[in-house]
Amino acid sequence: MTSPTISFTRTEPYRPPADHVKLQAEAPISRVRRPDGRELWVLTRHEDVRAMLMDTRFSSDRRDPRHPAHMAHMGPDYKPGLIEMDPPEHTALRRSLIGEFTVSRLAAWRPRIQQMVDESIDAMLAGPAHTDLVEALSLPIPSMVISEMLGVPYTDHAFFQENSANFSRIDTTPEQKGAAVANLRGYLADLVQQKLKEPGNDLLTRQLAAGVAPEDLGPIGFLLLIAGHETTANMISLSIATLLDRREKLQALRDDPAITVGAVEELLRYFTIAEVGHQRLALADIEIGGVLIREGEVVFGLAHTANRDASVFPEPDDLDFTRLARNHLAFGFGPHQCLGQNLARLELEIVLATVLRRMPTLRLAVPFDEIPFKENGPNYGVNELQVAW
Repeated sequence: MTSPTISFTRTEPYRPPADHVKLQAEAPISRVRRPDGRELWVLTRHEDVRAMLMDTRFSSDRRDPRHPAHMAHMGPDYKPGLIEMDPPEHTALRRSLIGEFTVSRLAAWRPRIQQMVDESIDAMLAGPAHTDLVEALSLPIPSMVISEMLGVPYTDHAFFQENSANFSRIDTTPEQKGAAVANLRGYLADLVQQKLKEPGNDLLTRQLAAGVAPEDLGPIGFLLLIAGHETTANMISLSIATLLDRREKLQALRDDPAITVGAVEELLRYFTIAEVGHQRLALADIEIGGVLIREGEVVFGLAHTANRDASVFPEPDDLDFTRLARNHLAFGFGPHQCLGQNLARLELEIVLATVLRRMPTLRLAVPFDEIPFKENGPNYGVNELQVAW
């Protein structure tokens, strides 16, 4: 029997892909076929996705040619990054980085991030009273923050933003994607060599001082650079677009800024922008939710439907800023849970609070349904967001 084909395209701005919602209601663990013909299992319930992400028998090692994200076009010498390897190799490398992203460590960054946000809004207010918020705010803030943390010159941001976009777009060929990876890794390898000669006060320098091999820092820097700005930029744009569309939500934040932290958590749950990040290869016969998944089969954990699971989040399609949504899976779960999640939360909190406080007349410059959403990519978001004030 042929498996049904499933689409990964979102057609409604505030909903996960329709095929995924239907599966969650009718067949929450299903064998399906992607549009490119590859077969896989999809998990849609919170409990099942969480169980899969915790189980290290589901592999993230992209050196295995059976893995759905195998980088075949990069050749046999391709060195995997942090999210592309399994424990114990992954554990040791992650342990070397985790101290950089603790809540207490990141608290020291709050004044600097606030300064970056204020300066970006100053520039917006000094220019014409309309702009593309993605270019003016959403993309620059996380780019500046992660660049400064890593010790990457922000003057090179056009280069790494272009290559990051080429890596992340769904319509690039494997060869174009491979070229973007090679460009960024080459850039970072050169930068690491500079840090060896002229150490700075940055993450890359501290990793070298801690004994991390220089050849390991290129893949680490690549991951942090990509993950550190692309995903957060999308969440900033989506969050502000939603607040400007749903004015009662915006007003609730203005009336009680203390709920901003909870609003950030709810917005993360609500959008869950990583569309295909939780893909694994079964290394053994494993039972999940009463279904046997056999060794060698591919599994996608759909975090966006898991985060709309009514058994965990009552009335899941409501955007409720008072909801205690901290147990969502927007940052994944288990060994590969997002290393930079506390930084993303901090940036979102500061940006939203500052925009609401300093731009009281901010509004959408185009109807909400004309916003160009990223409907078919690895991360959901918007391509541009025209606003006025």
